[in-house]
Amino acid sequence: MNTSYDAYVTAALFDRHGKAAFALGDGTVRFEDGTIAAAHKGVALSACLHPSGEGVLTGGDDGVVAWSRGADVTEIARIPGRWIESVAASAESKLIAFAAGKELHVRDSADAAFSRVFVHEKSVADVAFDPKGRRIATATYNGAWLWYARIAEQKPMILKWAGSHVALAFSPDGKFLMSSMQENQLHGWRVADEKNLKMGGYPAKVKSLTFLYKGQMLATSGANGAVIWPFTGSAGPLGKQAAEVGFDESSMVNRVAATLVGNRLAAGLDDGRVWVCDLSNQAIDMLKAEKGPPISALAMTPDGKRVAWGDEEGGAGVFEVA
Repeated sequence: MNTSYDAYVTAALFDRHGKAAFALGDGTVRFEDGTIAAAHKGVALSACLHPSGEGVLTGGDDGVVAWSRGADVTEIARIPGRWIESVAASAESKLIAFAAGKELHVRDSADAAFSRVFVHEKSVADVAFDPKGRRIATATYNGAWLWYARIAEQKPMILKWAGSHVALAFSPDGKFLMSSMQENQLHGWRVADEKNLKMGGYPAKVKSLTFLYKGQMLATSGANGAVIWPFTGSAGPLGKQAAEVGFDESSMVNRVAATLVGNRLAAGLDDGRVWVCDLSNQAIDMLKAEKGPPISALAMTPDGKRVAWGDEEGGAGVFEVA
């Protein structure tokens, strides 16, 4: 599948059936079978899978969190006057979380009456559930805040590090929380003792990060190749060196996607190309060799057999991986 939607591709996703979906800058969600969901009266700013694995949750600049299942759209929440720049969901706890300005909102997909709101000192840039879906991390200015998702009155655990934090990922065992920053820097914490993991040396901003190989590796964008950090042992990457895969001095990696259980990694470049690599032999297979607008969205199915991509000008496609 290759097509053009004539709108910025905010996110590419696969549902639990392996069907690709694309959230777009025109407010729609497009499925690979051609179905269109009119999710927002504006721009779709963020997207994730619904906790059920059926359909796509999106946040828009219209203040709406929408659930698109084919052409059917259900409004999950509406926060007037706010942009929903991050949305996350947990299949384990069935909870949905999203950021609206300085607020973290939590909803329960199994209980329409459930609602929690947690207020921060500064705007929230990203939200992420821990592996069990019980705690939520928020990226904000000067660190990350951790909240228990269901407890109404509480004080957050604050993981401090100076600067603006913009994207988060928990390790699959929940022991580490990783954050990309507005600066060309990756930072992390060992949650148990708040130990800082400063991981610099990037030539560009880290826009994308993903764990793979059962959580023993972390792959990121932000360099001429995909940067791979080792996460074996109780100290994770502390004191260890990163490797770089697919180095090409003429381009930068914009997006990465991977299989959590395997060692297959995909990368989308700022020149429009897309490759996939089996890290066991580091052989690069160029899925999309023709150059074009920068890749803005990338996804891989859990079995590593399909890769979906989207770019800044609306180009999109799905590859079957050998």
